[in-house]
Amino acid sequence: MPPPTKATQTGSNGAGRPLVIVESPAKARTIAGLLGSQYVVESSVGHIRDLPRRANEVPAAFKGEGWARLGVDVDNGFKPLYVVAPEKRDVVAKLKALVKQASEVYLATDEDREGESIAWHLSEVLSPQVPVKRMVFHEITASAIQRAVEEWRDLDRRLVDAQEARRILDRLYGYEVSPVLWKKIMPRLSAGRVQSVATRMIVERERARMRFRSATWWDLDGTFEAPATNGQGQSFGATLVALGGTPVATGRDFSETGVLSARGEVRVLGEAEATGLATGLADRPFTVKSVTEKPLRRTPAPPFMTSTLQQEASRKLRFGAKQAMSVAQRLYEKGWITYMRTDSTTLSDEALAASRGQAAELYGAEYVPDKPRRYERKVKNAQEAHEAIRPAGESFRTPDQAAAELPPDESRLYDLIWKRTVASQMADATGTSAQLRLVGTPPAGLDGAAPEEAEFAASGQVITFPGFLRAYVEGSDDPEADLAEREVQLPALAEGDTVAATDLEPKSHTTQPPARYTEASLVKALEDLGVGRPSTYASILGTIQERGYVWKKGTALVPSFTAFAVVGLLEQYFANLVDYGFTAAMENDLDEIAAGSQEALPWLTRFYFGAAGNGDGTGNGNDDNRGLKEEIATHLGEIDAREVNSIPIGDDAEGRPVVARVGRYGPYLQRDDDRASIPEDLPPDELTVERAEELLSAPSGDRQLGTHPEHQLPVIARTGRFGPYVQLGEAVDGGDKPRTASLFKTMSLDTVTLDEALQLLRLPRPVGQDPDSGEEILALNGRFGPYVKKGTDTRSLGGEEELLTVTLAEAVALFAQPKRGRGRTAAAPLRELGDDPETGQPIVLRSGRFGPYVTDGTTNASLRQGDDQESITPERAVELLADRRAAGPPVKRAKKASKAKKAAKKTTATKTGAKKTGAKKTGATKAARTVKAARADKAAAAGAPPSDDD
Repeated sequence: MPPPTKATQTGSNGAGRPLVIVESPAKARTIAGLLGSQYVVESSVGHIRDLPRRANEVPAAFKGEGWARLGVDVDNGFKPLYVVAPEKRDVVAKLKALVKQASEVYLATDEDREGESIAWHLSEVLSPQVPVKRMVFHEITASAIQRAVEEWRDLDRRLVDAQEARRILDRLYGYEVSPVLWKKIMPRLSAGRVQSVATRMIVERERARMRFRSATWWDLDGTFEAPATNGQGQSFGATLVALGGTPVATGRDFSETGVLSARGEVRVLGEAEATGLATGLADRPFTVKSVTEKPLRRTPAPPFMTSTLQQEASRKLRFGAKQAMSVAQRLYEKGWITYMRTDSTTLSDEALAASRGQAAELYGAEYVPDKPRRYERKVKNAQEAHEAIRPAGESFRTPDQAAAELPPDESRLYDLIWKRTVASQMADATGTSAQLRLVGTPPAGLDGAAPEEAEFAASGQVITFPGFLRAYVEGSDDPEADLAEREVQLPALAEGDTVAATDLEPKSHTTQPPARYTEASLVKALEDLGVGRPSTYASILGTIQERGYVWKKGTALVPSFTAFAVVGLLEQYFANLVDYGFTAAMENDLDEIAAGSQEALPWLTRFYFGAAGNGDGTGNGNDDNRGLKEEIATHLGEIDAREVNSIPIGDDAEGRPVVARVGRYGPYLQRDDDRASIPEDLPPDELTVERAEELLSAPSGDRQLGTHPEHQLPVIARTGRFGPYVQLGEAVDGGDKPRTASLFKTMSLDTVTLDEALQLLRLPRPVGQDPDSGEEILALNGRFGPYVKKGTDTRSLGGEEELLTVTLAEAVALFAQPKRGRGRTAAAPLRELGDDPETGQPIVLRSGRFGPYVTDGTTNASLRQGDDQESITPERAVELLADRRAAGPPVKRAKKASKAKKAAKKTTATKTGAKKTGAKKTGATKAARTVKAARADKAAAAGAPPSDDD
């Protein structure tokens, strides 16, 4: 193909040439380089239109409609109202101009349902008068792109219908249920078809940890020595498993409440029994009771699909789900890997040949089986059936090539994908596993009873042929080291042989609470349940953290008390909406719509309005076959806000109930009239009754300074999240937020007086009017320190005390002087955390205006809730920086356009199935469009589809 020209890269001057439209600018650049100057390649930068996100995006012609807030006409066949987002109008205008010059249009969006929907929207909005061809491919290589051009197809309306049904479903769910949370819990919360289920899973795990009560048991760890061979004995370890023929209890024999729950009889050893048994067995002979050997065979894991890639990237590379998908997106767009949103583990014939060829070349022909391995999916609602995630091309580039050409994060992820793909076509690992049973009898039983035979067990394995383990081991960073650890050789012993115990050590064990979910384990659990699409898991994980439902403690996902309240409300009043089976069934229904075996309109009707009078009357999940609309209308008045915001902790020593509540200003504890704030970094499972009593009985630091002479309200000095402050009156549920003011740095919570507090509460303080301009001058305390303000002009003050003393003359003199910079110098770093694998630059921990943060000199990332500056690890710092890079650079918020400008501009919107209607534009200024377009570019580059469930 001829080399690309400048016009090819920018998409200009396209007269008479085919136009190829993709979603992402990076993808456009790569494909333009492959197609050459005969084609114009341009990006839509993700979706070009969607349902209205806010009221000002609803065209004037529809504002009076009762359904306008939903963006879906539920009474007219669930027709969606699509609008071109303000930030996409310039993109649409450019694409329309290119379409007019094109000889034909290729819609080359991704090959999944989301991509099919984007292609359909492009076709609808651009209305090409030339042939429109759907171009699909799963890798960006020269041969794949050329084949996609030659083997084009029409738009698949079944895929579009399935995606539109999903989009409408998520809008109905989010826009109907979220307001219930606003009214009954707190504003700005959200509910979503998958995010609410994911939050429930995390809350249920935390509830199990809260119910958990530990149990303790003892056993013996023994070291034994087999008879000498060639003059040298062989030591091996074994553990006590039975006493007197009765199995010794282990952790799995206890319930989560610490009660023995074994179905059969077991023996629970205490410390005294274990110690006495160890003493009694010392120097006693042990006999081999049995030797069992079995052949060992392990098969390789299938190639990656989206969910397994996220899991392994988390375990091996310490990537969060969002980071893993962002890096994979870049690899795909650069042509290094195949499409990264897939539920398939299938490899093409070309990929099978490439994998087998590289395995044979690197490890030898004996490491490749006679026939290629083909993997079939065995999970619920497999969908989006593309090829597995693998290196792109008919021959794979090696990890060494990737290391030389790609940034570190991309190289590491490519290495992981390459190894998994090649290993999937390698031979099984084989060997033998063995188990020994040893018995010995003490001279006397415990507590003078008859002696009981003690039985110990030892197991081992020998890998005789490593097969695929030479290349890849799940969860292991070093296959060779993992192989060595797997080799546990036992001595050659036969039944009846005698061995000596060289050491017998009593060991105490305690049951552990169920582990919290990590991003990797939650992704696996969601996939196992068939909830959601793997392609959306990364955005779901981000959403539940951004909404404040979940925070990270290390890698563990910890639910907030707000999450407890939200999940409790949904479980009690809208149980089906967070039911795992119901949510998975919805995914299956959407798959059937995509396959053409079910129609979208009757399905949406049953979901929203209920089953009565709609076909077979089977309903799809709501109580008594009521639809979502009726469910909300029925239950809204029944919901007791105080009840759903209360999480029982237990009763104190006097029998008084202790309750955690979710209040307007955060979670707090209540016992009768006593209240205490709950520390933000306290996980719910650690809030025991004892810990709650400590918080309730501890001095709050609150000190009533007196009564405000004008408002007749108490003035209180207290400590808060951002330091000491004074407050006028107490907070009242449903009332206005009390007025507060931070103490100056020179003030102390213990010594601040009522007069000082009254002065603080008067800030910002009017200083007077400028004698020349007549503008009012105010003294304020801001995040950069104390200052005076006149209109939009400001000048810094020398210290906080000057806020209370600066005079009008002094303020006027300050404004007469030229404005000076702050002249701050960077403070020394708090800690050094090694080099960033992405940039190679040193990472340091610093203290900033808004708290501690990590930086590599270019990217800054604040520490999050649950992170501690004393214990933060280099891996966590790398993760924070990677997440910040994936989010893109911060953009400044543009000012809103004036009403006159808004009224002067026009916008158009299309209601599917209706005539086009002209309406006055309600968008923002050109500056705002530019800002929002930058955000859309980042979303498109990350491959994030717009969804009310995200």
